[in-house]
Amino acid sequence: QVVGGKVKKPGKRGRKPAKIDLKAKLERSRQSARECRARKKLRYQYLEELVSSRERAICALREELEMYKQWCMAMDQGKIPSEIKALLTGEEQGKAQQNSIKLAKAGKAEANSSNP
Repeated sequence: QVVGGKVKKPGKRGRKPAKIDLKAKLERSRQSARECRARKKLRYQYLEELVSSRERAICALREELEMYKQWCMAMDQGKIPSEIKALLTGEEQGKAQQNSIKLAKAGKAEANSSNP
């Protein structure tokens, strides 16, 4: 066949790979495999860290649940744990502080609205 003044031979298109191209292809394949293994290693590290953080969170929640169970058993026996008393007094103090802040803000608003 003659196409554009050039003689074309029938068969495969494109260039035939030389030995250099084969070596380059093998090196690219090796490099790609190295990068793939590195990505896989990073992914496993990330997942292991994620699992360990979730396990720590689960342990903390179990400890908290056990503490609440002990509090409930103590309250069933008619005893009020000191931790609950501290929480209640802390909440009362917090409410008192919130009320004083609200009153102070209301006073400032009234003072601003009464001044012309």
